[in-house]
Order: sequence, then structure tokens, then C-alpha cells
Amino acid sequence: MDMKTRHPTLGSLLRSLRARKGWTLSQMSERTSIPVSTLSKVEHDRLTLSYDKLVQLSQRLEIRISELFADPTEIEPAVTARRSIGLTDAAVRVNTKNYDYYYLCPELRRKRMIPILTRIRAKSAEEFGELVRHSGEEYIYVLKGAIKVLTEFYDPVVLNSGESIYLDSNMGHAYVTAEGCDEAVVLGVCSSTDEGLMHSLMSLHGETEAEAVSPPNPPEPIRAPVKVLKKAKGR
Repeated sequence: MDMKTRHPTLGSLLRSLRARKGWTLSQMSERTSIPVSTLSKVEHDRLTLSYDKLVQLSQRLEIRISELFADPTEIEPAVTARRSIGLTDAAVRVNTKNYDYYYLCPELRRKRMIPILTRIRAKSAEEFGELVRHSGEEYIYVLKGAIKVLTEFYDPVVLNSGESIYLDSNMGHAYVTAEGCDEAVVLGVCSSTDEGLMHSLMSLHGETEAEAVSPPNPPEPIRAPVKVLKKAKGR
């Protein structure tokens, strides 16, 4: 056992990586295009991978090959003294039929949390369309107006200004305006062990990163939530 602790195998490292991301073998298979049976044998040290497969694995998981041979506790170096001011003028803006997204603090890389200011326009489940799902968890705080939260396993719930919700992002979910509200503004924070979370979110929203950074007609910055935040700070 001590030998395994000092010299982790590819199987144990792959198993640890999958556990950190919260994936099943099937989910990892879908992301890497490597059969479930092969991944299972590798994790149980009954099979190794060719160099080509290792390259494929690292590319699909967006990690360096060296991370497949490193102690999981040493993969992520400590990051200290980071800060970023979340200005809407500097945010990455993405426009969809349901929402206007403002990805705050975009200059920080490898963020553990993705802060998003969102203007919600969709007024019903039918208008919104299929529920969305992505890795991790998220927290939504209503800054302006009122929203209805639609989820896969719970009855809809209405949240007014100053109210919030925390939920599992793997569960199908959507946010629409509450009855009588034409538009709402929320502050959301998405968190995941997936380093490509921001790119994944943008893909869900139907935009490429290039289009999001330089939209043809960027919307005006959202002013209402800024006033709310300043007022709260002065209390």
C-alpha cells in the first residue's frame, strides 16, 4: 500500500481525476471517445494506454500529458494574491434569445468560480426551450425584478429581488421572468472542477468564444444592478 501511495499508477491517477470532476465512466468515455471497457481496465491497472491514446485523453480532457503521471495533490499549484474588479464594461458579453450574459473578471484564468451578470427575457418554459445542464453547482441572486426557477426534479419556484437559490448544475434547469415581470437581472456564480467551465457555458449558450468577446452590436452595460450593489455596500 505504501508503494502505491508513493508511486501512483496511471489507473489510480485517472480514477482520481474522474472523481474530482464528478464523472461516471460513461461520461468520461463520451468526453474522450475511449470505450468504457478500456477506461475501466486502465483504472483497475489491467491495461495501459498507447501514446496516441494518452495524447487523445489529454486533449479531450484539456490537461497536459504530464498531469496523467503526476500525484493529484501536485497538479494544481497554489494561487495567491489574485484579484479582479468586475466591471460590466470589461465583461465578456454573450447575447441569446433568452438572456444577455455578462461574464465578469474575464482576465483571470483557471477560475474556480465563474461570476455572470444576466439579464433574463424569456417568459415561459415554452419560450425558453430545453432545460440546460452543465458540470458543477451554481448560486443565483436576484438583483432586479422577479424570476421563476424551473428545474428537472422540483416544482417551479418564484424568487423576488433580494432572494436567491443554490442548485446542482448537473440537474436540468432554466430561469425565466416571473408573471408580470418583463425583464429581470440576476447575479450568478457557477463553480466546477472543470477548468473549461467558461467555454462549456458559452457553448451551451450557442455562441463561440470569439463571437462572445466581440459581438457585432454589444448591449449597453447593465446599470440597475450596479446601483443596487453600491447601495448594499453603504449599509
